[in-house]
Amino acid sequence: MGMGSQDAIDQLRVLMDQVDEPLKRTYQNVHQGYEVETLARFLRARDWNVAKTHKMLVDCLNWRVHNEIDNILAKPIVPADHYRGVRDSQLIGMSGYSREGLPVYAIGAGLSTFDKASVHYYVQSHIQMNEYRDHVILPTASKKHGRPITTCIKVLDMTGLKLSALNQIKLFLLYSLIAVIDHRQLFLLQLLTVISTVDDLNYPEKTNTYYIVNAPYIFSACWKVVKPLLQERTRKKVQVLNGNGRDELLKIMDISSLPHFCKREGSGSSKNNSEKSSESCYSLDHPFHQQLYNYTKEQAANNAPTGPIKQGSFHVRVPEPEAEVKTIESALQKFEKGIPRGLSGCLDDLKINNSE
Repeated sequence: MGMGSQDAIDQLRVLMDQVDEPLKRTYQNVHQGYEVETLARFLRARDWNVAKTHKMLVDCLNWRVHNEIDNILAKPIVPADHYRGVRDSQLIGMSGYSREGLPVYAIGAGLSTFDKASVHYYVQSHIQMNEYRDHVILPTASKKHGRPITTCIKVLDMTGLKLSALNQIKLFLLYSLIAVIDHRQLFLLQLLTVISTVDDLNYPEKTNTYYIVNAPYIFSACWKVVKPLLQERTRKKVQVLNGNGRDELLKIMDISSLPHFCKREGSGSSKNNSEKSSESCYSLDHPFHQQLYNYTKEQAANNAPTGPIKQGSFHVRVPEPEAEVKTIESALQKFEKGIPRGLSGCLDDLKINNSE
């Protein structure tokens, strides 16, 4: 960290010391004792502009206060069968750690359907995983390794991606590379916009590297269009690997931490129905999701020990996405118009991956 960077951190810290309660309380929950690292994350997201970063961080704290984010881990999605439906359709989980101690998250970008619950449940689940990562997973890893660990690794499986998902790819590439799915476009665009905006504005720079595996041609083509429009720090984070990425990922993590769709030799995928549910880190039966869900139920019991856990989704207000969206979408619209007429219609239902 250079002298200019340290000066920016010092200036921002002085400004944050002046915020009023309850922003100060939620700020402490955000940095979890790693204030310098947190300030650096937000500064990187605003190219080290102190004034812009201060506004971003204060907006984030206000969002947390107004939406009671500090209490979201005490609001489990109940009943459990309903939460299982969320987990079965929002394919994300933690498979282990890299050799440097960074948590490894697996995302079934091509096979997620988001068709078992309302938008609010998926957003609630996503934020809960963010908060559990920041309050439990990362502090535990930092303590184990004796140094701050504040970021994670994400491995995105593109198996099952369809040509009809081109509109979703716009959001996928622009934001936190969370998910690209099928054809219920209005619902999915709304959901992906909300999830991506939440991450972009309130959990910036939390991913060290995105590894893309089982990428079909349509993804690669769109990536070539969008890549030049992204900031350099974002471009450097994304690596598109051959096949299921097994060999490359084994250079940074043990085989026990590989996502289940990367363990098989060859191209592999996450659509193998014979996969035991406990082996898939997407499943509610996987230790990660069991621990997370039990944690939320324990927190709920501690907050209201004499009453039952209330059913119903947790509604979160989300700010408007940033202007960069229009630039990316405009470029992809031009790309989409360049596809020969009738091609996407003929191949709309064709699933593409490296194994077929």
